[in-house]
Amino acid sequence: MGSVCVEIAVRDDPRLIDALASLARQHRKPDRILLAASTRSPPEFLRGARSAHPELTIEIARFPGGVVDARAGAQLLIREDLTVFLDSDETAPPEWLERLVAPLEAGTADFSGGPTRPARPPNNSIERYMELLERSIYEDLVPAHVTYLPLQNSAWRTPALSRLGFDPRIPFAEDHDVESRAVRAGLRGTFVPDAWVYHQPGADPGFVPWARKRYRYLVAMAMSLLKNQELGHRLGERRPPVRHPLRFVEAAMKPVALVHARLRWSRVRKWRVILPNPEPEP
Repeated sequence: MGSVCVEIAVRDDPRLIDALASLARQHRKPDRILLAASTRSPPEFLRGARSAHPELTIEIARFPGGVVDARAGAQLLIREDLTVFLDSDETAPPEWLERLVAPLEAGTADFSGGPTRPARPPNNSIERYMELLERSIYEDLVPAHVTYLPLQNSAWRTPALSRLGFDPRIPFAEDHDVESRAVRAGLRGTFVPDAWVYHQPGADPGFVPWARKRYRYLVAMAMSLLKNQELGHRLGERRPPVRHPLRFVEAAMKPVALVHARLRWSRVRKWRVILPNPEPEP
């Protein structure tokens, strides 16, 4: 068996404590956990999370910018054979890591990913819609198109991921971008349905903040499709609609998001990508 590093990108999410507790209960223990934190993360919060689990090897690196910048910079610090991603708002059952990395260690895949399940029943309409949307992604999209695997529950051969890297020009949809480039490079990806994690919803954001967040994602996803020349294929896809009224809100946002993505990609496509340097561990 090879060595495994679990990377968690975080700012100050208190749910990180539960995520780390779930890693401490794994049948297959990670060799190291790397917290890729924002420079705006309170040092006492990071130190508290680490000290809460002395049985785990937890290292901290802080990066300027957003989540994609942290992931891009953190990749330079990973020396283990396999890189695994988990989000701070997720918890994993004890068999999760063992199942997720099994295809890589068996030599049948270069990257793998599993589904996300809600940690509790939805409390409102937005949570219900997001639950139905995630279910649709894992049932209708991922089995046929591995490039739709969300990054936050995935495992990668570290050398392959290091060669690909993350593109900070495409925040919010960096998973689709890196997986699209991986497939073009000849890497083998696989979906592992029984390697699930539980997502713990935060406080109800309200309709307007939710709509803003979804719009940002739609713009980023369109930018990734444009960059990877997959827009035509995506527009030609047909899948069962999510049976919830909020799907009409997303449908109305998509044309505007596409125009926005074209304008934004035309501006940033020639930018020189500079990886952030980590700050010293607090």
